[in-house]
Amino acid sequence: MVTGKGGTGKSTVAAALALALASHGRRVLLCEVEGRQGIARMFDVDPLPYAERRIATGLAGADGRAGAVHALHIDPESALMEYLSMYYKLGRAGRVLDRFGVVEFATTIAPGVRDVLLTGKVYEAVKRNSRNRGATQYDAVVLDAPPTGRIVQFLGVNTELAGLARMGPIKHQADSVMTLLRSPRTAVHLVTLLEEMPVQETADAIEELRAAELPVGAVMVNQVRPDELDDTSLADALAGRLDGPRIAADLAAAGVEAGDTLVAELTEEARDHAERRALEDEQRSRVAALDRPTYELPRLAGGVDLGGLYELAARLREQGM
Repeated sequence: MVTGKGGTGKSTVAAALALALASHGRRVLLCEVEGRQGIARMFDVDPLPYAERRIATGLAGADGRAGAVHALHIDPESALMEYLSMYYKLGRAGRVLDRFGVVEFATTIAPGVRDVLLTGKVYEAVKRNSRNRGATQYDAVVLDAPPTGRIVQFLGVNTELAGLARMGPIKHQADSVMTLLRSPRTAVHLVTLLEEMPVQETADAIEELRAAELPVGAVMVNQVRPDELDDTSLADALAGRLDGPRIAADLAAAGVEAGDTLVAELTEEARDHAERRALEDEQRSRVAALDRPTYELPRLAGGVDLGGLYELAARLREQGM
């Protein structure tokens, strides 16, 4: 599971994680549940139907073998139709219910039903075995999950349902899903930026996940700025001690006409950069205090495209993810 405050790039990190895991011939399923077709846009493919589709080749492993990334866009209406067919054998009757709007009513009005169906489909993909004839078995399933503000409710809704349903297939499935979500097979990774609000929301989410007995994975620090100045230069920039004549001489040596205005503007930019780095270092210390494995991903100057996803996947794998 990959979650994070809105704007931290959790969908990008989920996609990069799927590519990183799909090595050595492994098959990975990347799922999304928020209805935005984000996977299709990132991988530059047609909008995904409610069906698993191969969308990319993973990173090659040390043995030269690369696996595959499959994708699934899970919508609650289709998941309900599948659920009715599997457990209640409704078949054609289920399609009649859909035409009368019963399916839409159940997935938008009934409390928790939507999230139960979404997590139930992920559970089905994880638990496949040789008896699921014709279905692809995956070595890993990555879910681009809802944001941190809703993640505990999203993952814990099956507990509430299990308490309401005393017997039957609904009770059995809810119990099974929660057993999986609380097992060592599951990890909830959190994506953050080196900014105060995302880091605080990450810390709060970790506390809530632990209170709900859900397994906390790693903290993924996204969009990290490059180290363009060494520590001495950063300290000098922050204290206003940069050597203006030396900057002018260096610019002149590079063939740039350096007047006092340009040197002053560059000095001010360096100070702004140093202040930003100081704030980021403070937030980095707060992330370290969360006592979870931490991975850092760089800010991509050209934005995120398929090539950028592979670059981020390589960074994750280099750090041991």
